[in-house]
Amino acid sequence: MRVSVVIPTYNEGAAIGRVLADIPADQVSEVVVVDSNSTDGTADVASRMGARVVREPRRGYGRACLTGLEHVVSPDVVVFLDGDYSDRPAELGKLLTPIREGRADLVVGSRLAGAREPRALPRHSVWGNRLAALLIRLLYGVTLTDLGPFRAARYHLLRGLALSETTYGWPVEMIARAARRKARIVEVPVSYHPRIGTSKISGTLRGSIGAGWGIFSGILKYRLRPP
Repeated sequence: MRVSVVIPTYNEGAAIGRVLADIPADQVSEVVVVDSNSTDGTADVASRMGARVVREPRRGYGRACLTGLEHVVSPDVVVFLDGDYSDRPAELGKLLTPIREGRADLVVGSRLAGAREPRALPRHSVWGNRLAALLIRLLYGVTLTDLGPFRAARYHLLRGLALSETTYGWPVEMIARAARRKARIVEVPVSYHPRIGTSKISGTLRGSIGAGWGIFSGILKYRLRPP
């Protein structure tokens, strides 16, 4: 099974080396780092460590993930992973197992179901994710505890979803569109750790509000749209 890893980055120079070093080479065919004009040498570190760096000057988490998806080379599965070392790449196999065993098309790593270090996830993020997961269960019939960014999906499913969200709504859009296509969505617990550096989302008021709006409006928007 050919696995491509996509890592969106913006000023993750202090963390990206540790992230890339921990990716299990025996399970991954390629690593694509999508860098949004970092000024701290993130792209240089990633390139030296063997990742393929794609420059994406347009900002936005979803935009970076979409760009990475356009640059992977013939994968069976695509793994999305943040570049801040809060999720641990060594646990990538946990996400791949349900797909390898034919039980899932999309696997979400749950930070809330796994071992979470104190202060790794701010309290407002914990409750926001719990509420979002509850709404997804009620509106889409998918049982999740978290909308974590560490996730794996079959490539043919991702290409068929016509994903288009360029900002914080990307994780919700993927789950919502997959659920409406009756894809098999599975959750596995993953550990979660304090990120290296300052979060662009939960670490700022603007980022938290933007993420919350993108998530909750997206949950309702995709439910109301025709299949």
